[in-house]
Amino acid sequence: MTTEPAVFGQTRGMGELIEVDDKETELAPFGTELVALGHERPEVVALTADMGRYSDILPFRDAHPSRFFNVGMAEQNLVLTAAGLAKTGKIAYCTTYSVFLTRRAYDFVAIACAHSMASVKIFAGMPGLLNGYGATHQATEDLNMMRGIADLTIIDPCDATELKQVVRAVADIPGTVYVRLLRGNVPVELGPDYRFVPGRAAQLREGREVGVISTGYMTARALDSARIASGQGVEAGVLHVPTIKPFDTAGVLEFAARHERLVIAENHKKSGGLGTLVTEAMFDAGLLRPVVRVGLEDSFFECGSQEYLEAKYGIDLPRLLRAVVEGV
Repeated sequence: MTTEPAVFGQTRGMGELIEVDDKETELAPFGTELVALGHERPEVVALTADMGRYSDILPFRDAHPSRFFNVGMAEQNLVLTAAGLAKTGKIAYCTTYSVFLTRRAYDFVAIACAHSMASVKIFAGMPGLLNGYGATHQATEDLNMMRGIADLTIIDPCDATELKQVVRAVADIPGTVYVRLLRGNVPVELGPDYRFVPGRAAQLREGREVGVISTGYMTARALDSARIASGQGVEAGVLHVPTIKPFDTAGVLEFAARHERLVIAENHKKSGGLGTLVTEAMFDAGLLRPVVRVGLEDSFFECGSQEYLEAKYGIDLPRLLRAVVEGV
């Protein structure tokens, strides 16, 4: 027996998040914050590989045209040019699709940038299932890949508030940084008192029974699922882990130890990402808890809207809510 795929609403711009219609949003927070930073710090430059429209970096081009470089559809050149500019004292922010920055330019990020501690700040657009063009364009294994590079900081922001703070913070983080970029109308999920601290996890909600550990925009879903679960009699705490590397082992273990069972949520394959980091840390510490991992299986994924793909492959809000409430 087969069933027809779900019918979803209006198609959004490439890489724009779903579930934002009833939420406060900010348009292109990466680009607008980078413009402001550029006014304050003349050493900031920006580069793209013919993907300015889909990385929200065009506001910087318009505000600082002499410090903007489009190298064309050549991701290895993008990374090498950024590394070269960093060698001259610039702080080089570079953007394109995350899949091209990882699969096509991996060795260049490792050697030209990280190995040299070059001040290159990579903002990788449309990670995971945010790109609807199928397996050739979906970076569903990027965290696993980039974790293998020494001296590289990896950040997966939750929302517009955190993304803007990350844009500023990475300028002062030594060496090369890889950031999963949110674009378009990005929700404002975190409160005005939230502060991004590199290398630190942040508990966003208290709970007793279930602890949800999440990263990236999946943290917004973790908060939504916790609120819904509370109405069903299940109290869930939420720990947001924006920095994948260096990993806040102590903070994660402290949170995990306070809960009876855990749910780990990420827009990434289950292997090699946040789930692997958490379970490795628990194993090494001898901490035993039931764990449900909400993430992608080891597969290539088809084309489709974000709504369709996330429902089909099991990282949407209903799937996360079932894990929180039912523990499966």
